[in-house]
Amino acid sequence: MKERLEALKQEALQELSGVQSQQELNDLRIKYLGKKGPLTEVLRGMGALSAEERPIIGQVANDVRAAIESVIEEKQAAYQQQETENRLRAEMIDVTLPGRPSEQGAVHPLSKVIQEIEDIFIGMGYTVAEGPEVEQDYYNFEALNLPKDHPARDMQDSFYITEEILMRTQTSPVQVRTMEKRKGEVPIKIICPGKVYRRDDDDATHSHMFTQIEGLVIDRNVRMSDLKGTLLQFVQEMYGKETRIRLRPSFFPFTEPSVEVDVSCAMCGGVGCRTCKQTGWLEILGAGMVHPRVLEMGGYDPKEYTGFAFGMGVERIAMLKYGIEDIRHFYTNDLRFLKQFLHL
Repeated sequence: MKERLEALKQEALQELSGVQSQQELNDLRIKYLGKKGPLTEVLRGMGALSAEERPIIGQVANDVRAAIESVIEEKQAAYQQQETENRLRAEMIDVTLPGRPSEQGAVHPLSKVIQEIEDIFIGMGYTVAEGPEVEQDYYNFEALNLPKDHPARDMQDSFYITEEILMRTQTSPVQVRTMEKRKGEVPIKIICPGKVYRRDDDDATHSHMFTQIEGLVIDRNVRMSDLKGTLLQFVQEMYGKETRIRLRPSFFPFTEPSVEVDVSCAMCGGVGCRTCKQTGWLEILGAGMVHPRVLEMGGYDPKEYTGFAFGMGVERIAMLKYGIEDIRHFYTNDLRFLKQFLHL
């Protein structure tokens, strides 16, 4: 039996030396070390040996198995190493090749204009205040001198969620909330940026959603001249030092007196052109002195305090600044439009 085991060892090692693939290696492992292999058969016959021969033959059989397993493991490791190298070679990235260029993003033109406006007013001592877009009717209308039966509400036909909750039509509610929070303290100097919603038909100059920035100043002895000086400084910072403003009488329920504010046309310098319809002026915002009733509802004595407020559509400011003719361009996500502002 000892000779048979040695012959089996030599036969197995000879066949293993000629293996050409991992599949052949697996086949030989099963052939010699499997349950039906010759080595297993030899071990099954050890029961017929004497007690003295059994440990000797058992040791030889173990040596034969160990020798065969050692060669199989060595070749298995070599095949695995080769497989790993082949996979790494196939997945190799040539880092010397030029990279794939990626698109460079930029700040959206509306965001850029909002930042510019905020920077201008912060430089004048204002702070930025924000409030909810889903607003109570009280803050959106009633506290701004617009009771439920006021006809001026028709100008802001609104998106109501319930009878008392709606999508805000202006950022003026932030002014009311700020007055309540300050509880009669002065001065108040804030600007209120944010989205507003109205049931407008979308066209080149109107949108059911747009961005607005409003401002509020309350203190002792605030005058109309302070409002005009503030707005003049703003437009000259935004459009250039040569820009002029014009105030025209108007009506807003929450200010008295109220004005529409025009700027001299940047396209023609105020001479008159197609952009300004030959008038030399372009309307940009509404403003006025805070109505005494609004001051009272906000917790301020109108006999002691006065204030002014103003509101502007950011899209309107941006359209005039960059010569954009259609407000819808801001919301269509057209890269051809947005790329124009990449380096501004």
